[in-house]
Amino acid sequence: MYDYLIVGAGLFGSTFARLATDAGKKCLIIDKRDHIAGNCYTIKKHGIHEHVYGPHIFHCNDDLIWNFVNRFAKFNTFVNRPIAINNGKVFSLPFSMYTFNAMWGVITPEEAMKKIESQRLKLNREPLNLEEQALTLVGEDIYNCLIRDYTKKQWLKDPKELPASIIKRLPIRMSWDNNYFYDKYQGIPIGGYTAMFENILEGIEVKTKIDYFANQEYWNSIAKKIVFTGKIDEYYKFEHGELEYRSLRFETETMPYNNHQGNAVVNYNSLDIPWTRMIEHKYFDQSNANDNVTIVTKEIPDIWSRNKTPYYPIGDEKNTLIFKKYMSMAKSEINTIFGGRLAEYRYYDMHQVIQSAFNKFKENI
Repeated sequence: MYDYLIVGAGLFGSTFARLATDAGKKCLIIDKRDHIAGNCYTIKKHGIHEHVYGPHIFHCNDDLIWNFVNRFAKFNTFVNRPIAINNGKVFSLPFSMYTFNAMWGVITPEEAMKKIESQRLKLNREPLNLEEQALTLVGEDIYNCLIRDYTKKQWLKDPKELPASIIKRLPIRMSWDNNYFYDKYQGIPIGGYTAMFENILEGIEVKTKIDYFANQEYWNSIAKKIVFTGKIDEYYKFEHGELEYRSLRFETETMPYNNHQGNAVVNYNSLDIPWTRMIEHKYFDQSNANDNVTIVTKEIPDIWSRNKTPYYPIGDEKNTLIFKKYMSMAKSEINTIFGGRLAEYRYYDMHQVIQSAFNKFKENI
């Protein structure tokens, strides 16, 4: 008999299992994939750690979380400085003085503020959707060039159909600092995320290629409590309908030369190019990368269906109402703990997933 059966070997499940094991509890993790680490999974090719499910850059301000991950990996000093390309012109992300200079030729924050203020949408209420939110923040030029069509590609929806909360994540700076994140800690685990997860799970029993739902009654019978990190609507057999996600597909190519795009992340903002961004993996960790090879991945939005990998929850009104029904059911559960991006139907950065696991563990120990 296990104290916890943990469904999912991703970041929430692995963190919870580590905390529980350190507290003297007996854990078993199962995962339907053939590997650990969830969407953080990396594989090594030509000395390059390929981020199989898209780029993952760890960042946080919390000393407790930073110290936790540093138990299991040494982090490099990678800083995320993505760029965006639209019709042959290059802009810096996040929106900073580099962006405003490329857009309007301005060179001082005062000039940039005046330009934005002259274009900003003025509302006497809260923005109702992503388009309104963006226009109130940055005005027409930046919205039309760098947000509108990129959003249409990324979410396969018109910006007017998406919640305003999505665009609030995008940093805007009146400085020449083009570091995408504000956090004091940032980096990539040297040796890749998979190695870090192997260290997190040291001494913990893990079984891959196991579908929890194929034999749910059995798995529930062997543990005192279940920690479920999968889709909450699937757990309840879609009783209140399906929650929507944004899915992705990846086209990865190994190229027989050293450098393809000169940066880890390059966004493509125009509709004529089907991928939203291109990732050059060697820039995340160049310590052992082969100088004669590079690996590049095109990230392409994909129409959601139940059998595809869920990446980003679509937190619009319709889906939020469905999720609240499932959450109401989850609150009545005595022996099941729901946690992580899918079970909580929330977009989380990695440090937020770890914090959620910390919180859920404290509540249920």
